[in-house]
This record gives sequence, structure tokens and C-alpha cells, in this order.
Amino acid sequence: MEWVNETLVTEFVFLGFSSLAGLQRLLFAVFLLVYLFMLGTNAIIVSTIVLDRALHTPMYFFLGVLSCSETCYTFVIVPKMLVDLLAQKKTISFLGCAIQMFSFLFLICSHSFLLAAMGYDRYVAICNPLRYTVLMGFRVCVGLVAAACACGFIISLVTTSMIFHLPFHSSNQLHHFFCDVSPVLKLASHHSYLNQLVIFVLGVFVLVIPLLLILISYVLIISAILKIPSSVGRYKAFSTCASHLIVVTVHYGCASFIYLRPKSNYSSSQDTLISVSYTILTPLFNPMIYSLRNKEFKSALQRAMIHTSYSIN
Repeated sequence: MEWVNETLVTEFVFLGFSSLAGLQRLLFAVFLLVYLFMLGTNAIIVSTIVLDRALHTPMYFFLGVLSCSETCYTFVIVPKMLVDLLAQKKTISFLGCAIQMFSFLFLICSHSFLLAAMGYDRYVAICNPLRYTVLMGFRVCVGLVAAACACGFIISLVTTSMIFHLPFHSSNQLHHFFCDVSPVLKLASHHSYLNQLVIFVLGVFVLVIPLLLILISYVLIISAILKIPSSVGRYKAFSTCASHLIVVTVHYGCASFIYLRPKSNYSSSQDTLISVSYTILTPLFNPMIYSLRNKEFKSALQRAMIHTSYSIN
């Protein structure tokens, strides 16, 4: 009864780049070029992995899934952001906001668990090389991806349901460029400590547990590498893990800054900057870190290009 005279929020207004009104056309051009380049790079990676039999290994299977995951979660955010950069009215419906949040959380949570699966793959490859093909068979790889997606689905469903069952009767001005957890939760008319606690615990589960699994994998990997007598062998073994470590550091660094801070430290401008990095820049650099600097992948790409040119001719 206390909200009878208040207006129910039916849409949200994005204010993520409102302080850069004079630069929005430039931002549109830059982000569009980066997005198209990222799409093209991921398409090349997935196509090369599918076409070249030499890349039909667990490591490249996970890399292909990772590229698809990054393409999907940028698709949830970037096209709408590009449209809003040119639009006078930067709005999204209440239902559209819920769908965007659910889709993004599902993909980004699955992404976290997928990185943990990739860490396990590197552990098996280095610590149990003779049993690698048995322990990391196709069914095991598919099972790990399915488990990552299932965890992402459950966590995103619970989080989105809890947030959008809260009353929204006050401001509809969202200080962000997409429907992320903290900015939307800040607009709720009231939310209990329990809501915040459950969402925080889910965030810890998504970030801390996969990170712990990755750390355990790398402790075992490093101990195994140190036992290799040859310095060349140690370098080769560690180089297969370096790309994964860089991606893990960037992903968990950005995500922890956004989702594991106390609510009193919330800053919309900082969140917008960090969010740009993990929705646009990280998916741009990850393919280059993982594949385009990898000799095996570059050889496969050359073979695929030669095969394609012969087929066309």
C-alpha cells in the first residue's frame, strides 16, 4: 500500500557514457571497429579449429568453445551499446533488462568455469601426459563444458530472479551501459540484507571456486615442471600454460573488482571503465593471446588458407 502513489518502473535509461556526450560518435566508430575485428578473429579461430584435424585436441576444443562464449556475451552487450551511442533516448524495457542480465550472467559465469576446465586440461597434459588422451577424451571435454554451462545457468537464473522480483518504484536512471547486477540493484526501492548476501555469495562461488581450482592445478603443474631436467623442456611446458594464465589474470581481476567489492565502494564511473575492458577489450585480446601467437595454430591457419584458395580456384 505504501507504493500506491509511486510510478512503477517499466523501462531503464542508460547513462553509462552521458559524461562523454561530445565523444559518443567517436566511441561508436572505435567500438564498432573493435567489435567487428573481434568477431572476425573469433570466426577465423573457430573455423580453423573445425577444419584442421591437427587441432582436434582438448586444448583447442576448449579454445573454440571459449571463442564462441566470448562472441555470444559480447553480442548480448555491444550491439545495444552501439545503437545507444547514436540514439537520443538510451532506454531498455524492464523485461529486456532482465533478459540482458540473465544472458550476460549465464555466459560470463559459464566462462569462469570454462577457464577452470582449461586449467584442468593443462594439468592433465603436463602432469599425466601418457594418460592425457584417456583422461581428456571427447566425452569428458563435452561433460566439462556442459557442467560449466549448467552452473552458469543456475547462478544466473537465481541472481536475475532475486533482483527483478524486487520493487522498482523510484529512479529508472541506470548509471551504466548495460544491465549489470550492481547498477540495477542500486535502483531497487528496497532490498534486504539477505538479498545482497545471497548475490554476494553467488558471486564468490562463481569467482573464488573456479579460481581456487585453477590455482590448485597450477601448483601441481609448477611442481611437475620443476622436476623436468631440461631447461628447454621446462620452457616448452610452461609456454603451453602462459596464455591461459594471462587470460585468467585479466578475467578474474576485472570480475573481482566489479563483483566482490563492498557496496560502499561502488563507483559507476570506475565500473563503466572496467566493464568496457571485459566486454570489449578482453574478448579482442584473448584470441590473439591464445591463438595468433601460437605456432601450431598459425601453421594450421596457413594450411586452411591454402586449402580454401585451392578449393576456390
